[in-house]
Amino acid sequence: MSPEFLWYIPNTVEPGHRGDDTTTGWGSLDFSTDLARTAERHGWGGALIGTGWGRPDTFTVATALAARTTTFKPLIAIRPGYWQPAHFATAAATLDQLSRGRVLINIVSGLDNPAAYGDTRSDPAQRYARTREFLHLVRRLWAEEDVTFTGEHFQVERSTVTPRPYATEGREHPTLYFGGASEAAERVSAAEADVQLFWGEPLDGIAERIDRLKALSEQVDRRHKPLEFGLRITTLVRDTTEEAWRAAEEKTATMAEAGARELTWTGNRRTAVGQQRLLDLTARGEVLDTCLYTTPGRFGGGGAGTTWLVGSPADVATALESYRKLGITHFVLSDTPYKQETIRIGDQLLPRLR
Repeated sequence: MSPEFLWYIPNTVEPGHRGDDTTTGWGSLDFSTDLARTAERHGWGGALIGTGWGRPDTFTVATALAARTTTFKPLIAIRPGYWQPAHFATAAATLDQLSRGRVLINIVSGLDNPAAYGDTRSDPAQRYARTREFLHLVRRLWAEEDVTFTGEHFQVERSTVTPRPYATEGREHPTLYFGGASEAAERVSAAEADVQLFWGEPLDGIAERIDRLKALSEQVDRRHKPLEFGLRITTLVRDTTEEAWRAAEEKTATMAEAGARELTWTGNRRTAVGQQRLLDLTARGEVLDTCLYTTPGRFGGGGAGTTWLVGSPADVATALESYRKLGITHFVLSDTPYKQETIRIGDQLLPRLR
C-alpha cells in the first residue's frame, strides 16, 4: 500500500498559530490557496484543515481550496452534532464528485464549544455513541437508496443521497479518519473508521494501540475493510542534526518565555485521554526513541504540537520509517512557519520516504 503524506493548513482568523509569524493575508482565501498550491508543488497529497467554533467554517474553506487546486486533497475536519449525517453525506458526496474524488474526512468528537452551535451532547460516552451512529448512517447513505434508520441519536426516512461519492477502483467513498485514545473512541474506530489517527507517541505506545485496535475490530464484528493507521505529528527538520536541535531548543525557549500565551493549544488539554498520554511522556525523558522531543508539551504545546520529531532529513525519515514498519500508512505532518516548512520538508524529507 502506498503511504499517504499530508500537510496541515491553519484555519484560524487570527495569525500566530503555533508561532507562525506571518501576518500579511492570514486567514484570507488567497493565503490558504497559496499554502494548498505550495503543498501540491512540493509533493504533498493534500492537507488537514482544522475545525473549531470561532474558526472559519472548515467545509467552506475546503470547498474553495478544492476549486482552486488540481490534485490537492483536503482532509476536512467535521463534528457530529455540528452536522446532521444526511446533510453531511450529501455535502461531502457533492464535493467529492466536483473534485473527482479528492475529499478526505476527519471526524472529530472531542469537546469544543458545543453550546455555541446548539449541541447538547457533552457527556463523552454519549458523544462517542453518537459518532459511531453518525459514521454508520453516513456509510449507508453513501451506498444505499431509500435509507430508513431510527437510532438513539439520528433518524432518516427514505433518504437517498444524490450524487453519490466519486467512486474509483478500490475507493467507494471519501476516506474516514478518526482519532481518540479512550476506550470508547477506540471502539468507534474499530467499528466504523477507515483510518485511526495517532498523535506522536513513542513506538512502543503506538504498537500497543495498533494491536489493541486490531483485536477490537474482531470484537465489534467490523464489517468494513481492515482498519488503517495514521500519524499526526510536528516534524522539525534542518540540514543537519545539530541545526535541528538548536532550532528546537530555541523554539521551546521562546514558548517558555512567552508563557505559551500565543502557542498554547486550545483543545481539551487536561481531560482528553490522548492529550494526557502525550503530556505524561515528559516523565519518561526529554527525548524518546531516536528523536521524539517531549519538551514542547511542558510549555503549552498541545495536540500534534505536544511532541516533535527533530533532526536532519535522514533522522526524521528513519523515525517515520520505524512508524511505517508498525503499520502506519497515513502521515499528517507540519511545522511553522507553514509555507516555508511546506517547501523544506516536502523537498528534503518526502523523497526519502518514497
